[in-house]
Amino acid sequence: MNPYRHFVDSQVDLIKNGKSLPLGGIAALPKTPPAANAPVALVFSPHPDDECITGGLALRLLREAGMRVINVAVTQGSNRERQGARWQELENACDWIGFGLEGTAPNGLEKINPKTRQSDPAHWAGAVQIIAATLARHRPRAIFFPHEQDWNSTHIGTHFLVMDALKTLPGDFQCMLIESEFWGQMTAPNLMVELGADDVAALLAALSFHVGEVRRNPYHLRLPGWLIDNVRRGAELVGGQGGAAPDYVFATLYQVRHWRNGRVEEAYAGGKRVGVGESPAQALGV
Repeated sequence: MNPYRHFVDSQVDLIKNGKSLPLGGIAALPKTPPAANAPVALVFSPHPDDECITGGLALRLLREAGMRVINVAVTQGSNRERQGARWQELENACDWIGFGLEGTAPNGLEKINPKTRQSDPAHWAGAVQIIAATLARHRPRAIFFPHEQDWNSTHIGTHFLVMDALKTLPGDFQCMLIESEFWGQMTAPNLMVELGADDVAALLAALSFHVGEVRRNPYHLRLPGWLIDNVRRGAELVGGQGGAAPDYVFATLYQVRHWRNGRVEEAYAGGKRVGVGESPAQALGV
């Protein structure tokens, strides 16, 4: 008998059994609201559900550092017939996990992609102005947004939208830039954040509130596998080639830099790991 057959079969059973779990409608967890003067982290999500998929560090900052995490819904998807429903699902997901939520336009911004940035400067400038106003209003300590090679055109568009908005702000504006990945992998992440089982379960539960999306494609059930693989990648991409893998099960990867004096600056040399039990706010200086 191959001793690994049972191991593989258990993975198959997990996915099969996961399809019977509820989609949304999960009893709310007890939450402590952030203090009124808590530092703010903004999550610029290209689509409803990205706040859960890449939100591991944001969740830990909320839970462990008491930061006020606000998801900024850049778009509500390209299917106009689904935009209203996706907003409601997004409200439910954010409410369940404890993130604040702000919209950008009545049905979200449209045509947020590199092509629009090049061919329709007037439309793009209007979208940039909305994001810049959001940044100026909140003056966040940290912002989350996709990296510039995240494959999906709206993810890439959101990256440049946020960067272009930063360039319009006064020279004294500063924040930490935390770039995330999902569709396209980063070549040089410099932060690996361990997630505990409770963190991952919370992200999955919140993601399940995006009922229309995960019913079409139950990608929420495969999120743990992606988080597991991040430990493999992060061990060397963040820890250094040939480095020993940390004893993590789940992790998310990010690229962390600073916005200061109207430009991007490196946050630190090399890579950092933040394990469960370590303070992510202290490690990052936020």
